[in-house]
Amino acid sequence: MTTRNNSTTTIYIELWFIPLDIISLICITLAIIFPLIFLFIIIIDKTCHTVSMLLIANSCLLESIFASIRNGAVVFVLQNDMKQIIYEDSLCVFRAYIADGICATLNYSFLLQALYRYVTVVYPQWLFYQTATCQIILIFITWIIGLAYPLEFMLRNEILYDINNQICQLPLGLSFSLIYMVLCIYVIPVLLVILIYFKLVLYVKKMSKRVTLANTLVRAQRELKMVRRILILVIILITLGFPYTVFIIISFFTTPEKYHFRIALIFLDVSLVFIFIALFQFNDSLKIAVIKIIKRRRRRRKVLAAIII
Repeated sequence: MTTRNNSTTTIYIELWFIPLDIISLICITLAIIFPLIFLFIIIIDKTCHTVSMLLIANSCLLESIFASIRNGAVVFVLQNDMKQIIYEDSLCVFRAYIADGICATLNYSFLLQALYRYVTVVYPQWLFYQTATCQIILIFITWIIGLAYPLEFMLRNEILYDINNQICQLPLGLSFSLIYMVLCIYVIPVLLVILIYFKLVLYVKKMSKRVTLANTLVRAQRELKMVRRILILVIILITLGFPYTVFIIISFFTTPEKYHFRIALIFLDVSLVFIFIALFQFNDSLKIAVIKIIKRRRRRRKVLAAIII
């Protein structure tokens, strides 16, 4: 049930609400802290000052921002659940708008990474595209697109407060706005990443059949490996976003589960943990930088211990 209501009403709370809220809060907190740590390492380590790392830094920043927005929403839900009340605060609709926008921009950040890898292999003569300036412009464009697309349904007052799920969101059901949101936030970036991957696979196969310089082929295979890793990351998003997708499809034909948003969003919050793990695990430069920092600290501790002794 959706409504526009700023009054406070006492309700019955299911036993599993608060544990689920706490799990979400833990996942979100990790998704705020670790991407910021990665971002800090990228900034201070000169070996990470590359164009590809710039794109990864953009993804880290976006994940941390999105997790921060989710943190505000979950804290609000947890407070309401603990007090057993229904209450729509003044920032509820804005949180929904900015969350949808940043989530879309995060997905497009993975598309930028895949596209950059593709162009460096297939069109190496496009030198300007491979510069930091060009990528910063593209990052700026994706931010504008991401934050602009939710205005379509926000300005038409279609974002409503769902009293069962204690969240402001575009209601599920067969509507232009819902289909438009799913296409912008999810379908378009995911399909384009998959398309880039398969086009790069075909290109590398053609290169291996032709007489090609060994270092050129090795580079192409390396970039293909990176795009494959981005694809794995996108598959994680698809898998953990599956419950939300199912509820959307169900809503086209009938009324979905009463607490559909609570169920879907716990998967979304868990996916944020898997995203920052994948960003770290799939990035050799970042791993090397972290290992260097750890070794440096160990050496300092040994020196301090020797001085004390």
